[in-house]
Amino acid sequence: MIRKDRKAFTQSMDRFLVTEPSDMKERGWAELDFVLISGDAYVDHPSFAPAVIGRYLESKGYRVGIIDQPDWNDVEAFKKLGKPRLASLVTAGNLDSMLNKFTAAKKIRRQDDYSPGGESGHRPDRATLVYANRMKEAYNDVPLIIGGIEASLRRFGHYDYWSDTVRRSILVDSKADVLVYGMGELQIVELADALDQGRFKESLPSIRGICYMAKEIPTIDYVECPSYEAIKADKMDFADAFRIQYDEQDPFYGRIVVQKHGDRYLIQNTPALPLTQDEMDGVYNLPYIRKWHPKYDDKGGVPALSEVQFSLVSQRGCFGSCSFCAITNHQGRIIQNRSHESLIDEAHKMIKMDNFKGYIHDVGGPTANFRHLACDKQAVYGACKGRTCAAPEPCENLNTNHDDYIALLRKLRKLKGVKKVFVRSGLRYDYVLADNNKDFVRELCEFHVSGQLKVAPEHVSKRVTNMMGKAGKEEFLTFKSWFEEANKKLGKKQYLVPYFMSSHPGCALEDAIELAEFLRDHHMYPEQVQDFIPTPGSLSTCMYYTGINPLDGKPVYVAKKGRDKAKQRALMQFKNIENYDLVKEALIEANRRDLIGFGPECLIPPRPIGGNSKRISQSSKSRNGKRGCESRNRCQTGKRRSRDVTKVRTSNKSFGGRYM
Repeated sequence: MIRKDRKAFTQSMDRFLVTEPSDMKERGWAELDFVLISGDAYVDHPSFAPAVIGRYLESKGYRVGIIDQPDWNDVEAFKKLGKPRLASLVTAGNLDSMLNKFTAAKKIRRQDDYSPGGESGHRPDRATLVYANRMKEAYNDVPLIIGGIEASLRRFGHYDYWSDTVRRSILVDSKADVLVYGMGELQIVELADALDQGRFKESLPSIRGICYMAKEIPTIDYVECPSYEAIKADKMDFADAFRIQYDEQDPFYGRIVVQKHGDRYLIQNTPALPLTQDEMDGVYNLPYIRKWHPKYDDKGGVPALSEVQFSLVSQRGCFGSCSFCAITNHQGRIIQNRSHESLIDEAHKMIKMDNFKGYIHDVGGPTANFRHLACDKQAVYGACKGRTCAAPEPCENLNTNHDDYIALLRKLRKLKGVKKVFVRSGLRYDYVLADNNKDFVRELCEFHVSGQLKVAPEHVSKRVTNMMGKAGKEEFLTFKSWFEEANKKLGKKQYLVPYFMSSHPGCALEDAIELAEFLRDHHMYPEQVQDFIPTPGSLSTCMYYTGINPLDGKPVYVAKKGRDKAKQRALMQFKNIENYDLVKEALIEANRRDLIGFGPECLIPPRPIGGNSKRISQSSKSRNGKRGCESRNRCQTGKRRSRDVTKVRTSNKSFGGRYM
């Protein structure tokens, strides 16, 4: 039966979760209810999945231990904490293990921020599968539950970029009993109670937010998508399967989704209901230590903590519906937020920490300024099927009010011990524009920008931004003007940091050139460029693999060849001398010789200039200003452009929500 000795558990929760047999002995525990295997180093902070799930289970009276980054070559490493009474839990960590290891070019990353000292090599490829198989080897008779971002986004048959194949559901290959998808606090407790009460298997059809395998379909209220065998053989079937899955991910109207694998059925139950504000507060009010486990001290800790240790998660979910982002498929479109009181209490805890310097690094979530439901109807009927809330155009019913977010920021920055409250998790500027809220921009610039503000236009071609589910360049330029106007009035020198992406499905060479011309015209010179990475579970990945937009069945151009992607990337950095040949090749191929020459509109000169310089000399324009471009459309000599460059960076996009 469910354990009742809550006092003992409360006393145990002012320490790190169990990681060693000595911790169990210290607590007087002969066995654990759950052993959680994690691909990440153990950091006891609410931005790290094992800590959240472990703490939440303990708060409900269960005994939990964590084995972080075990040696997957040794089954004994998985037995360190003994046989769990109820179940083994497995997660790859806060990122998909393949994304964590490999770049868009499929090269191994030099650093793993979720490992001690940032060292790579502490987790296997496809960590969920490897850990699950090892845990089954260790304790074959113990139920196995997988979760986390890797499991969640690979829950159906899916395209895997790194092997360039369509793979089975990770539930099938892991041989787990249950897969928890989405944010998993509610699911894991329901599963725990069912296990504790001896009704595990019969409870599975009624637990929201999980997947399991069955010989027969247990209900008549379901929709079946094309089988794994069908989607592997036919790309149109793959697109159809994705569309069906995409349409049924709302907790209010989503139906059970079934996908056959061989002679068995993958059953995805209806998504879990959004957490109430009280439930959200409860999750984040748990007594996290907010530090990495001290066993990592000798390696300098875990780098991923530095970005979030003094940050506040104010909400979950995102109604932005960017096609390339997995948040819609993981956290959902319905915003769940925390109360001001909960956030202020957490801020007080941070203020008391020895290494707090007075700066709250971020207040936000997947999108910082999405603090409430997109519209009131979502609380009862869910998010509209077949429609988007914010982009490419905002819905007429979209609630754009920023008052709650502003009020929260004001309260936080007035706290004793707080010097500055920053907003760094990204801002939807089109949402600010829809609110027509210049006052918000001014207040943001005055109090909450640390010299740079991240925004994500991603591209400027209307065809591409529509495919991405993003606002167009006009909205970006309008917000840019608001931002610059506000900073000018405040007497501040602050910069926008716009993220741009190359080679997204739908982006042809002419679109990449349009972006290059935009960067030229607005004096933006990216230092880094992010290629689109087809991560599992996203709409863009479906388009990348199939060449089809699954929502309308229309064909989509995809740059797949390495050289084609390289040309798009090079165009975004056309000033780098190393990119000269690629840029010239791209311009000639696109019949844009008008952009080759010495005129002010040209991207590159007829031949490389600058020797060892990484950037083509700007002075060549003034030296040769009377020369036009190599084309029928000769560029006119113009005044030399300002060297006051808007700072631009792009970086890896993380998935957002990360919990089991």
